[in-house]
Amino acid sequence: MGYTLKLISEHIEQDTDYLIEAKEDGSKSYKIKGIFMQADIKNRNGRVYPMEVLNKEVKRYNKEYIGEKRAFGELVHPDGPTVNLERASHMITALYPDGKNYIGEAKILGTPMGNIVKNLMDEGAKLGVSSRGMGSLDQKNGANYVRNDFYLATAADIVADPSAPNAFVEGIMEGKEWIWNNGLIKEADVAEIKENIEDNSRKNNSKANSLEFAKFLQKL
Repeated sequence: MGYTLKLISEHIEQDTDYLIEAKEDGSKSYKIKGIFMQADIKNRNGRVYPMEVLNKEVKRYNKEYIGEKRAFGELVHPDGPTVNLERASHMITALYPDGKNYIGEAKILGTPMGNIVKNLMDEGAKLGVSSRGMGSLDQKNGANYVRNDFYLATAADIVADPSAPNAFVEGIMEGKEWIWNNGLIKEADVAEIKENIEDNSRKNNSKANSLEFAKFLQKL
């Protein structure tokens, strides 16, 4: 069995810089740069990411994702911890510490979602970034401290207004629990139902399977 983690996302309220450069062939290169994450600061969600927790996870993310050119983010948060390549809009190219902040850089891709971002940038839209990860929390000193099991899924999704209240999105995402099991991520309640159905099938208990499937339909 795996262990259960909460999906957590953080919006950075500082402005993100746009870098639009003309190429020799007449096309344009689009990039964003700014604060992607912050350590040892109680954020507006009441959470604190200790420096040692972020340092460890950013090093892993740099090695396994940025260094391998597979650190992608999406346009607007999805409702799960994994990055859907069909919705990828940018590739994160750098993530490094600057005091308590982690500065990130990203290249906007020529994907359908990336082209939407480019058009928004051309029109002067104000965009921000929001990190997405999984972890458990310790409540102390009036804040929720992110534990050492924190797993960074993406350093930055692109969002329209990171300073706006988004209780609906956070309610959907953070109300779910996820199971991390040997590198596989599954939604906790669905995973539990699937296990129960498989167990009942081994016992030839069709009535119990029907009840489990009904529970699954109620969650859709």
